[in-house]
Amino acid sequence: MQPTSPRALLAPGDFADVTATVLDNNPGMDTATAGRIVTEALAFVATAARHPGAPIAPSRTVDEGWHALLLHTAVYARLCDRLGVFVHHYPERPDTARQGADVLARTMVLIRSDGHTPDPELWTTPVDNRIPVAAPCGHAPRCGPIDPIPAPPSDVAALVG
Repeated sequence: MQPTSPRALLAPGDFADVTATVLDNNPGMDTATAGRIVTEALAFVATAARHPGAPIAPSRTVDEGWHALLLHTAVYARLCDRLGVFVHHYPERPDTARQGADVLARTMVLIRSDGHTPDPELWTTPVDNRIPVAAPCGHAPRCGPIDPIPAPPSDVAALVG
């Protein structure tokens, strides 16, 4: 059963530690924004775990939170254990052809279908730098349960269609 808030996926101390990593990697970012980024990363990872093979990807901003989670290996391992699947991360440079608005919209639809409310300000294309983040990262089609290239499976297509 999915918790109401993605933040509930981590103990408060773990959430604070991951948020601090986002802050460390992004000088000048405020704590509230860093916390929002981590929250969205948690919603994304939970959605990826629940929908293996779904053609989804995080935005560059949300990916910053995923990177912070990955740096806390024990926290990330516990999270993936709780979700029942390890969500792998295969970084690539951002690519608007591969990580366009359609992929991000499809991802947000699935996140909503899982009971979460995406923060639209954080789900922008790689060229949108309203919230600048440190890591220039996109995603390859081999990201474990994440596969942003092919057409969505029929159950996902029905949700976004």
